Parts: sequence; structure tokens; C-alpha cells
Amino acid sequence: MKINKYILVAFCTALFLSVDVYAQSPNYKNGISFKRLFLDYQSQNGGSISDFKSYHSGFEIGYHRKISDNLFINIPFKAGVVRHHNSDLDNCLHKSVYGLDAKANYVFNTTSNIAMPYLLAGIGAVTEVEGDFNIQIPFGAGLFIQLTDNAFINFQSEYRYSLAENRNNLHHGLGFVFQFSGTSAKEKPMKILEKEQEEEMMEEKNMTDSDGDGLIDEVDLCPQEAGLEEMNGCPDKDGDGIPDYKDNCPNYAGLKAFKGCPDTDGDGLSDNDDECPNMVGPIENKGCPANDRDNDGVSDDIDNCPDEKGSPENNGCPIKDLDSDGIPDNVDRCPNIYGLASASGCPDTDNDGIGDIYDKCPTQPGLQVYDGCPDSDGDGIADNRDKCPTSPGSIDNMGCPEIAKEDREVLDLAMRAVQFDTGKNTLKPESYAVLNQIAEILKRYPDYGLSIEGHTDSTGAASANKSLSQKRAEACYDYIISRGITPRKLSFTGFGEERPIADNSLLSGRALNRRVEFNLVPR
Repeated sequence: MKINKYILVAFCTALFLSVDVYAQSPNYKNGISFKRLFLDYQSQNGGSISDFKSYHSGFEIGYHRKISDNLFINIPFKAGVVRHHNSDLDNCLHKSVYGLDAKANYVFNTTSNIAMPYLLAGIGAVTEVEGDFNIQIPFGAGLFIQLTDNAFINFQSEYRYSLAENRNNLHHGLGFVFQFSGTSAKEKPMKILEKEQEEEMMEEKNMTDSDGDGLIDEVDLCPQEAGLEEMNGCPDKDGDGIPDYKDNCPNYAGLKAFKGCPDTDGDGLSDNDDECPNMVGPIENKGCPANDRDNDGVSDDIDNCPDEKGSPENNGCPIKDLDSDGIPDNVDRCPNIYGLASASGCPDTDNDGIGDIYDKCPTQPGLQVYDGCPDSDGDGIADNRDKCPTSPGSIDNMGCPEIAKEDREVLDLAMRAVQFDTGKNTLKPESYAVLNQIAEILKRYPDYGLSIEGHTDSTGAASANKSLSQKRAEACYDYIISRGITPRKLSFTGFGEERPIADNSLLSGRALNRRVEFNLVPR
């Protein structure tokens, strides 16, 4: 097919526009579109717009260029089949058409993340097989529905006014648009720009660190002497938290109250001002004892034993240790029993570091947090309070594991499923299956025992009912033991008619009251 020169002119013009837009826009988005077209060449030329059977199919592939947030350039190529322009020919005669447009789309509501309507206008070149070339002027409206940041569904309708006779038409399209985002090479990313600005600002400041301690001289209080950041760049040789330039005793760890100096004898006078730094004395006497009859270094006014030579650590009294464990009796919680310093002078039988006087489990090594008791199953509950010390459980269940739902259902079913011969304590064979299940459940819960309770209805004498319920509970007890369960895990009792769960005046109620209950309980 020979391509008309006017198509070439229109295409070159559109391409020039797109290149010019690209050059002027440092931030741009290119895109492509695909549409299915419905071509109406008959309603605008004497036909009916509702005659949908006369619409014809076509397709469109287009190029999109974003100029601004609201304005886009669209260059679509279209192809389709329409009715022949010669109305004298048979209505069934059709021909192919091809076109190239250059259109501008003005988009509204671009801040929406869902729907963006737009208006369009432009110019197009159309050529027809077995027909004439003509210029058409399209204008119309459309809608973008956003799927992702760059992908849209596109609906569009346009009226196309033709400069040729009988060729005005309508195009309706449904398709997909995808935008490719990009950034001008001339533009630097914001993070790089911010970093460069930060570096420039840093260079403008004095970044010298003369002592190499990691703090620049501008903020270092001791710029010529390497120090600590928490001391604002100054050293603290004795590590007492007081920088050397404020410390009157920089080589000896001291107290802030004494400007960094120690008070060895604790008499309220720092060692550098105390003439007797190892003897307690009043401040008015420069830290030396005023009167010390027993010459123990503790002045008589504060000596608890002024006539008996003692120790300053013991308030002037001699250190007594009746049990010879090396712990003075005045601080020994067990002064008559040889003990350990770690246990305040008391023995530690289980050697867990907690003296027996404080240890709630003195013969079992334990933890301080549990007052000396162990937590064998690691469930956070000490063994002395744990009903199931070898199986992890919850606090709400006294340290025992929760009974599984399906196991509880078996126990509940057993209450109705265990059957006896009428008036007797003989188990019916159909009861064996559920009792076997109960035995298996007991094996899965080693820290639980089983309480078996027999009950009857109110028919007959109360004493006879109680005896029968006791024997029936015992029959279940004997059967479960026969399945390999140790007797110490089981108990049984009969309550007769004392604990009904339904109305004994009704037949159904009496049936419910005749039962054996099985309950798992922590041992």
C-alpha cells in the first residue's frame, strides 16, 4: 500500500513535538497504550447511533508523553474496518482504514489514586484502502483508572470531524496504558545533593581534633589532652566519674561530694583533709579521735565498746565469731552454726548459694528468684508450688499441662458411654473401648491422677444406691488398672443419689443421673 505524503508530514510533526517536550521537561514519563476500538462510521452519515450491529472493530497502539501533572501528548496509530463511503454500493461492502493522530490530553483530578477523567483534542491523518486520504479533527473525553503507580485501564470516546465528505465518525476505545518513569541526567538525586550540602557545611566548620579523642576542638573542653566523650573530651584517670580538671584527687577514686577524693574511714572528711584517714574522728578534730581509751582508732563518743579494743568496722567492738566461720557474730545470721559468707554465716546444705535460713528448699539446689527452690520443668513455677514439677504447665493450671480438647471430650463421653448390667456393678463389653482410651490418656499425662466417681438416680433406697455407685466406680478402677496403670494414680468413690445433674422425676433425667464421672487431677 502506498502511504500518502500527508501521513508522513503529520507523523514528523508529532515526533518533533514529543522531542521538544522531552528536552524541556527534566522530569518526564513516557508510556504506551493498547486499545480495542469500536468504529462508528454510519451514525454521523445518515445512520442511527443505536445501530450497534453497524459498528466495526479496530485496534490502536499509542505513544504517551507527560508534559506536566495535567497535560499529556498522545500519538496513536489506528487500524480498522469500516463501511464503504460510497452509499450507492452494497451496504455489506467494507474497506480497511489506517490513521495516525497527534492529540493532547488534559487530565483532571491527578491527585486521585483511583480515577482520573480527561478531555482530548488533536489532529489526525487517515487513509483508506480503495478510498481517499483525509484529515480528521478528534475531540472527546476519557477516563484513566489506576491499577498501580504506572499502570491504568483506559476508557475513551471521541468525535472525529473529517475534512472529507461523509467521513465524520465516532471512536470508542477500551484498553490499557503503561507509563515508564524517568529522571533527567542533569538532575542529581536529592540524597546526593543533601550529602554534598552537608559536606560543604562540615568543611566550613573547624573540624580539627588535636588530641585525637574523637571530639573536634570546637566542642572538646580539653582539646590538647585525649579524654572521654562522656567527660566532654577530658580524661578521668581514676575512673570515678569526675574529670581530672575537677578532681582534687585525680589518681584515687573518690566521691563527688569530696571533689573526687575518698573518705577511707567514713568520718565525713575526705582523706586529703583528714589527718587520720584510717581512724574515725570528728571534723573539728581534723578527722582524728578526740578520746580513745582503748586505742582502737575509734573515738569514745562513737565507740560502742570504749573500754574494749575493737575494730572500726565493728563500731569499736571486738569481732567475735563463736562458730569460727570467719563472719562476725554481729552480722552472722547463724552465729552458732558454721556457715558461709555468701549465706550470711548460715549453712547451705544444697550448695546453691542460698543459706538454709532463707532457702525454702534447703535440700534441693535452686534459684534465688524461687527462694532456693528448683524449677525442674522450666515453666516459671518453682517445684514447691508446682503440682506437676516434671511437666511444663501454666500458672492458672497450678503448673500442670493443659488437658487437650480431644482428651476432655473422651472423659466427657465416658460419663455416658460406660454401661453396667441393670442393678449390678458388672461392666458391659461396650464400655471397654472408652475405658481403654482413658487408660491411654493417663499414660500421656504422668503428673495427673484419675478420680472416678459413681452416681445413681433416686430410685430405691439411698444406702443401696450409694453402695451400688461405689461398686461401679471400683469396677472401672479395677479395669483401668488391668490396662497397666499404677493404682497410686487412681482413686474411686461412690456418691449414690447425692449429686444429681438432672431431674429424677423424669425418665430422661434419671438416665443422666446414672453415670460414672472420670476427672484428671494433678497429683
